[in-house]
Amino acid sequence: MEDLPLKPFKEMTAADYAAIGLACGLEVHQQLLTRSKLFCRCPAGRYSMSYDAEVLRHMRPTLSEMGEYDGTALMEKKTKKNIIYRLNHDSVCTYEFDDTPPFLIDEESIDIALELALLLKLNIVNELHIARKQYLDGSIPTGFQRTTILGIDGRLPFNGRTIRIRQLGLEEDSCREVSDIGHDRVYLTDRLGMPLIEVVTEPDMSTPQETAAVCNLIRKVCRSTQKVRRGYGATRQDVNVSVEGGTRIEIKGVPQIWRIPHLIYNEACRQVALLGIRRELQRRGIGPDSLETESGDVTTLVAKTSFAPIRSAFDSGLRVKCVLLRGFGGMLNKPTQEHTTFAKEFSDRVRVIACLTQLPNIAHSEAATDSPSAQEWQELKKRMKAAPDDTLILVWGDERDTETACGEITIRAHQATIGVPSDTRQSMKDGTNGFERVLPGAARMYPDTDLPPIEITADRVERARRELPAPVWETEARYRAGGMVADDAQRMCISPHAALIDRAIDHLKLSPLFLGVLFGQRMRSFARKELRPGRLSDGALLEILQTHAEERLAREGVFWLIEHLLKRETGESITDDDVHTALLEIRPATERALRRSVDDAVAACESHRFKTDAKRVRYLMGRLMRELIGRVDGRRLRELIFEKLATGQPAVAARGAAGARTVAP
Repeated sequence: MEDLPLKPFKEMTAADYAAIGLACGLEVHQQLLTRSKLFCRCPAGRYSMSYDAEVLRHMRPTLSEMGEYDGTALMEKKTKKNIIYRLNHDSVCTYEFDDTPPFLIDEESIDIALELALLLKLNIVNELHIARKQYLDGSIPTGFQRTTILGIDGRLPFNGRTIRIRQLGLEEDSCREVSDIGHDRVYLTDRLGMPLIEVVTEPDMSTPQETAAVCNLIRKVCRSTQKVRRGYGATRQDVNVSVEGGTRIEIKGVPQIWRIPHLIYNEACRQVALLGIRRELQRRGIGPDSLETESGDVTTLVAKTSFAPIRSAFDSGLRVKCVLLRGFGGMLNKPTQEHTTFAKEFSDRVRVIACLTQLPNIAHSEAATDSPSAQEWQELKKRMKAAPDDTLILVWGDERDTETACGEITIRAHQATIGVPSDTRQSMKDGTNGFERVLPGAARMYPDTDLPPIEITADRVERARRELPAPVWETEARYRAGGMVADDAQRMCISPHAALIDRAIDHLKLSPLFLGVLFGQRMRSFARKELRPGRLSDGALLEILQTHAEERLAREGVFWLIEHLLKRETGESITDDDVHTALLEIRPATERALRRSVDDAVAACESHRFKTDAKRVRYLMGRLMRELIGRVDGRRLRELIFEKLATGQPAVAARGAAGARTVAP
């Protein structure tokens, strides 16, 4: 950790990131809550791990209209992957395998995307033009994704400044990856074709923390419409990272926002480290044109090794090959990310492209542990005619895969002399990242001639504008100004109950603090108890809140009644009629009955010993609230307990000015 090119993560400041020229951007993908998929009429949102059939395909590169091959396509060809698709008859159709022409784009998806584009202050295009974007990892069976752009040049207010939004696109989702082991990559197609938007920002964020905050703000803007899907995987973000002297690196498919800061930090470390390695290689006289490498088969030389991975490979009849990197002495042990050295850059290429996925998949002569013995390395160096400042890398597998691996090790060594290669990286759970594929070029997108342009009329834009919720930052500020705690306000401004909360505040004059506790805390507690609070209709909740606003139901009674309904009702939906029936069962406690209950409770605990009066009051409150739950306001009950304890007189006789009024249930 101490050898990293940057300070530890927790010690980094904005000034530290500015010193390395950190720049970050986002590509936020959000599934839309539609009935149908984007270019067919299959139902959207039907997920299942079960499948009825499998289809095997191989991806092959083809020349573009410009007579060129895409670099990613050539890389995927080297992997020789078997792409296996698992199909469920409830969620797949012939369109998704390019056996049926596309339907016209789903109109509901356009309308939702328009609302989101307007919320992000984008300039709406006059016509939608469908394009094909090459997807060469097999995650889309056709090899391309249909996509379109709805708006450009938007803006998002953030901490007193503006984050520029480059564009908002509407596109179809890809498959879910099940596994990627050896030469077999398996996908589920249930997610395929579902509509999602892609919000692309400019690289306007300069720290990992503000990048995550901006991502969270975009997520909240999307959710405020109540027209997007929620849950794990419904929102995914790609994070673009660069430092001064480096290049744009795309970290793909980050599933959770809280992971973003650590991922950015480690990528910044990596780029700074790679630039340092390049400088050191240049100092040694090693550049793109002067790099020297050699490779050879050393299977017989390591036949008696005690290093378990190579021993096992040899016993299985596999080959062991060695790559010599001249002048790379000491380089592979250079830290690049937390718990990671430069050697992993080579291991990743071997894992992804040569498909040698069982780790460890390489060994190098600078490793202190998990490596052949020193004597075995000496024999290998003699065979490869290595100098003291050279490095050896061993790789094992079948003939074809080890040949590919040697080539990839050589390619990665050549890239080290240039600096930071243009990669797409995959996020790891420990906050580091690994090589995924070569970053695709701009030529991956081209017009789709199967679908006509679609006019976006002024009337359609205006209809979408009328559907817009208030900006989330305004709603959150209004809730907090009304007394709602910050955490509840952040959740409630994107809650499915946001419209009901607004009505309760504006028309029923209920406290935002109380509503935050109800919807932000108690409802989540009911969900954790698996009581399924989603069964409560807005009509039912409004009936409960109106009864409370009219002082016919105490604050504690609201919580009790909701839990009572959730425990009692067995149907899929709890309506306002169910609430009305339950309210009839709750008899209001009169002031006289309430005072009698206080008298009885105090008398019953006269023999109990309490260390303090406060503990006595807490005991009495707990006992009486259980007895009178839903029938009394807690504040009034506390007043009567204090009155009784202070006077020592029966509360019934000391009613005072309260008279015989009815206490709201």
